[in-house]
Amino acid sequence: MQTGALEAFQLLTDRLGIGVGIVLVALAAAAALLVRLLPARRPPVQLVDFAVHRAPASWRLRRAELAPMSEGLFSPEDLEFQEKVTLRSGLGDETAVTPAIMARLTGMSVARHEFEVMCFSAVEQLLAKTGVSPKQIRFLVTNSSLFNPTPSLSAVIMNKFKFGPKTQNFSLGGMGCSAGVIALDLAQQLLERHPDEYCLVVSHENITNAHYKGADRSMQVSNCIFRANGAAVLLSSRRADARRAKYRLAHVVRTNLAADDQAYNCVLQMDDDEQKWGVRLGKDLMAVAARALRANMTSLGPLVLPLSEQLLFAANLLARRLAAASKPAARALPLTWTRPYTPDFKRAFDHMCIHTGGRGVIDTIEKELALPKAWVEASRAALYQFGNTSSASIWYILAYLEHNGRVRKGDRVWQLGFGSGFKCNSAVWVAARRVRDAHPAWEGFD
Repeated sequence: MQTGALEAFQLLTDRLGIGVGIVLVALAAAAALLVRLLPARRPPVQLVDFAVHRAPASWRLRRAELAPMSEGLFSPEDLEFQEKVTLRSGLGDETAVTPAIMARLTGMSVARHEFEVMCFSAVEQLLAKTGVSPKQIRFLVTNSSLFNPTPSLSAVIMNKFKFGPKTQNFSLGGMGCSAGVIALDLAQQLLERHPDEYCLVVSHENITNAHYKGADRSMQVSNCIFRANGAAVLLSSRRADARRAKYRLAHVVRTNLAADDQAYNCVLQMDDDEQKWGVRLGKDLMAVAARALRANMTSLGPLVLPLSEQLLFAANLLARRLAAASKPAARALPLTWTRPYTPDFKRAFDHMCIHTGGRGVIDTIEKELALPKAWVEASRAALYQFGNTSSASIWYILAYLEHNGRVRKGDRVWQLGFGSGFKCNSAVWVAARRVRDAHPAWEGFD
């Protein structure tokens, strides 16, 4: 059969007056073109390891120490207000602020010192855990909303750890407390297009220069809850890391309500009437966060929920639209059918890492999703031990889960971040193996 096919092929080329070699070259070129046109299979993005840093003991600020530290900056009534906010916010006595805040100093040098202490230590710990050299890392992404010097923070990391000349660095600024997930999204896009590479993500929010010293109480709240933080995450698209990687990144879903004025203005960096700048947290923040969460879940649900939950959600949506369009239909439908149905996301995930924006944020998510207490334990623990650690909070929470041996192979982890803009962003991880990893930041926590 093979001999006959070759003879037929030879006869065809002879009749066409084309040499066999030319035909073979043409076929090879066509095959190469087809390979280039077909969508390439993107490599999985894996989380090799991560580290979070606990501030030095000298940085610790007990709740009862906040008012004495701020005497003279605020009126007695404002100090009483801040003390009440701190006591009700869910923070404990181990959270940390910088020495510069305690000494009432601001400036570039003290803000840089905060970044170096919190983030250099996290990167050092991560590189030691993984054995990866900085020169092996192709991409570096940093995120910090309120402190963005020149050279950039990603360049600061490159200089400190002597990255190679081929490293491409990116610095995200002004993206709020959900920027940790945004950095993951950027890292995923980079690694999917560049197989066999590493990406280092460093998440941080700088609080030194952001400490507000004015009389606007909506801007004083941030003083009460934001605390020192730093996280470093190593991602990989290398096949060689498949066995040791902790997680595989399954989905990143981002929701942005910046076109809506109410959402845009509910978290705003600004000057007060006395030209003292800070971050104003609007009274409608929780309502906006709930709206952003529902929008994010609507996009996330089809990717993660079982079919039964998706059908229930679709049926409820149809019933509500029918009721809105027709009063007779609204009267005929059972009342429970016309109420918004929140899918049971506990059927899609095994763990949740809820941004530690404050007790109110966690309470809202717990109520909105009808979560048992155990599902918010890790988030409440991270808020209590470290305070609002902004974009890094999702890593402090995951560190708690790992430190306590909660993550098993196949477990699905939902990291949920909220931030100015207003944004709600989700990252979904699948555990590649059982993970029980002692994190120094959580040592001694009971």
